[in-house]
Amino acid sequence: MRNQRRLGFTLIELLVVIAIIAIL
Repeated sequence: MRNQRRLGFTLIELLVVIAIIAIL
């Protein structure tokens, strides 16, 4: 359960980073 939750958080963070790069 912990691993799955951590993975999801990482995925969201990665998406945010990609969005920021796209805006820049």
